[in-house]
Amino acid sequence: MRRADRLFQIVQLIRGRRLSTAAYLAQRLEVSVRTVYRDVADLQHQGVPIEGEAGVGYRLGQGFDLPPLMFTLDEARALVASVRMAQVWQDPALAQASQVALGKILSVLPAAARAAAQSMAVYAPPVGLEPSVQITLQTLREATQTRHKVQVDYRDATDQITQRILRPLGCFYWGKVWTLAAWCEHRHGFRSFRLDRMSHLQVLDGKAGQFQDEAGKRLADYLRAAAPAGTQDKLDGTA
Repeated sequence: MRRADRLFQIVQLIRGRRLSTAAYLAQRLEVSVRTVYRDVADLQHQGVPIEGEAGVGYRLGQGFDLPPLMFTLDEARALVASVRMAQVWQDPALAQASQVALGKILSVLPAAARAAAQSMAVYAPPVGLEPSVQITLQTLREATQTRHKVQVDYRDATDQITQRILRPLGCFYWGKVWTLAAWCEHRHGFRSFRLDRMSHLQVLDGKAGQFQDEAGKRLADYLRAAAPAGTQDKLDGTA
């Protein structure tokens, strides 16, 4: 990769994230951390408002952006494949939104590139999530975004049903199965729940139904607790 291209990619990576560590940037660009430090310093000297410092992480200051870019054919193909899978493995609202977004993207491509992307032979057969699981996924995703607790009846692997009040933290797709990572107020700890074993899901409203991020109860804390030994640095680099 030419250095000019690498500098451009650094800006692209930083502007798309809340915080990017030098280790993360080095991994993505396949260069040394020292090279990232030098490149970021050069960008800062050229007037790019990159905030942060070595050992902490970087982010792009407000008010700076690059002009929109034309998607390559491979990028357009990747988007088509992703949306096709979204139709059967995401919740209805996200699936519809991704289809609309794809239409906007394809509309700005040259006719030949648009036709080539749409004719790609990668498909997702319509045998994905059950409609009830799709609705559960959408409810939990929205509750996660709005920081609302949920009450749910949960059936475990032995068919025992318990009622839980959860702080939903994130939904994870494992190939045919979605799980919810949550802080369980009944167990006072992190737990993972299969969406297809949930019933009578209710989003708790009012002030008592909302929660704030608390140290030790956040998604980042869950990921660190669940991470295999030796992978903590990788998780910290993708915060």
